[in-house]
Amino acid sequence: MTSTETDLEIDGRRGRVVVRRREPDGAPRRVVLLAHGYGEHSGRYAHVVDHLAAGGAVVYAPDHLGHGRSEGERVLVDDVDEIVDDLDQVRRTARNEHPDLPIVLLGHSMGGLIATRYAQRFPDVLAGLVLTGPIVGGSPAIAGLLEYDEIPDVPIDPAVLSRDPAVGEAYAEDPLVWHGPFKRPTLEALVRSVEDVGAGPGFGELPVLWVHGEDDQLVPLEPTRAMIERLRGSDLTERIDPGARHEVLNETHRDEVLADVSTFLDRVCSAPTPR
Repeated sequence: MTSTETDLEIDGRRGRVVVRRREPDGAPRRVVLLAHGYGEHSGRYAHVVDHLAAGGAVVYAPDHLGHGRSEGERVLVDDVDEIVDDLDQVRRTARNEHPDLPIVLLGHSMGGLIATRYAQRFPDVLAGLVLTGPIVGGSPAIAGLLEYDEIPDVPIDPAVLSRDPAVGEAYAEDPLVWHGPFKRPTLEALVRSVEDVGAGPGFGELPVLWVHGEDDQLVPLEPTRAMIERLRGSDLTERIDPGARHEVLNETHRDEVLADVSTFLDRVCSAPTPR
């Protein structure tokens, strides 16, 4: 199945947000919203979008404000819920364009935190939720930077992303990836959002697929597991991959992970469409 990609723009809370929209060739079966992580952009998920579109999904993948091709000061996030608001605009656009299709939200890392907050705030509009390496339990390595009077210039080490060296090399050379230090307001916003997740409602009956690398150095498994267990509802599927690092969608076994994502989508998208 071939597909077509176009861009659209929305007026976000603090500026223009660019959204990649991929439609399959043929009748679409579902919509997938894709929320990327900190400092990166939706273009890093081209292979994921290809896989989803080949399975009949219409994919909407925004570059969050301050990321990729969207407006805003680079990697400045004052309030994660503002990105959630932008994502809901994307969802409304998708619903208007495809009113009869079920919608699933896939979020990675910071995008997993955004996706979790989205599910807490808008629990009735999703058919399913996919979380990969989500920062829902916090990240000691990242939050610990707030202890310094001046945030040290320690960008993310590409080696912690994947066991595939090509992934780290591409990340290091990508001009749309932020290679500078974290910004204090962003760190503070992430910490507040993790607290909001912990104080918020659980997943209830929403089907959730959680995928995590056992050797994730950026977002450690155990605090994430503790939060997922607190939030878990009646339909949680988990996949913990031994030896895998932070980006399970870019790991050496990425095809297996994507196959499990497709199996999950097939199951949850067979139910009546949430409005």
